[in-house]
Amino acid sequence: MIRKAMLLLLVMVIVPTIQAKKKEKKMAGYVMVYHKDVDHGLHMAYSWDGYTWTALNDDQPVMAGDTIAEQKGIRDPFIFRSPDGGFCVAMTDLHVFGQRDGYRTTQWERDGRKYDWGNNRGLVLLKSSDLIQWTRTNLDFTKLTCSTGMPDVDGAPLSWEDVGCVWAPEMVVDDRSGRILMHFTTRFLRSRNFIYYVYMNDDFTAMTSEPKLLFGSEKDENGNFRFNMIDSDIVKVGDTYHLFATQHGLPVHATSDCVTGPYVQDASFSDGESQRHEAPNVWKRIGEDKWIMMFDNYSRNPHNFGFLETTDFKTFTPIGYFDEPESPMKRTNFAEQKHGAVVQVTKAELKALIAHWKK
Repeated sequence: MIRKAMLLLLVMVIVPTIQAKKKEKKMAGYVMVYHKDVDHGLHMAYSWDGYTWTALNDDQPVMAGDTIAEQKGIRDPFIFRSPDGGFCVAMTDLHVFGQRDGYRTTQWERDGRKYDWGNNRGLVLLKSSDLIQWTRTNLDFTKLTCSTGMPDVDGAPLSWEDVGCVWAPEMVVDDRSGRILMHFTTRFLRSRNFIYYVYMNDDFTAMTSEPKLLFGSEKDENGNFRFNMIDSDIVKVGDTYHLFATQHGLPVHATSDCVTGPYVQDASFSDGESQRHEAPNVWKRIGEDKWIMMFDNYSRNPHNFGFLETTDFKTFTPIGYFDEPESPMKRTNFAEQKHGAVVQVTKAELKALIAHWKK
């Protein structure tokens, strides 16, 4: 029985690995999503080699934030290949300059004294089979009636009406169930930020579980998180899930053999960047055992993305910023992009996408 169990476990590990390699052989290029503060819309760029990138639609939004978001602006877009072969995009429903641009009369949607900086209530979700035609869902977390799992300062349970932010959604496949797991930055009222997760249906239109805590900073003697933890990204390599996040502008790396944790933080991890930065995104180079970590350096003026390479998730080698003389990473027609994410695409998908926006 032990031998049979070990054989079954071996098969369970090998089969997904073979399937992933077969899928990757069909890939021929990359698509990046990002937002820009100037317009708070969804932007896309593409690359055939993963080094030289060109914005679609002449770096104008491929979707205007005021047409898809409750706050008339989006931020922090993430793109993901869903288990059915299609594409999912998730975005923060937030316009940080809504008052400036005439969408509201107050700095924030709700009272900043109660809900803090950049408060929002939900997310914008998109689903597509071809990167061209999209369906949309807007999630409002303040309408949830389930437990938040979080107490207020007096120990009383907080409700979802008390949510202070729902930011930076990202997705990963739970290999044990084959379901889409979406994780995102959360806080309640003016507390510290941490990471929650929820399972989504196959159509990417609704949650199929209650949101639960995934990851946060260390806690103080009262059980409260000491630091803000934001912008999580999860990638599975071999049998290990690697979680990357940002703690007060500094990089965090943690690992687990289960997508929902518990995650063990690597205290020795560093990406070599001295300036405060955020939004780590990890993507694999096609046909290589090499991964790229891309991050948004908001300390630079203008904003820019930095890049690192790794083959073992222990050593991360900086390869510079977009358009630096020593960096292989180049842009042809865009700048000041923020909070990006990358997905692999097939030759047919990318050619059709380019042709669509040339029209």
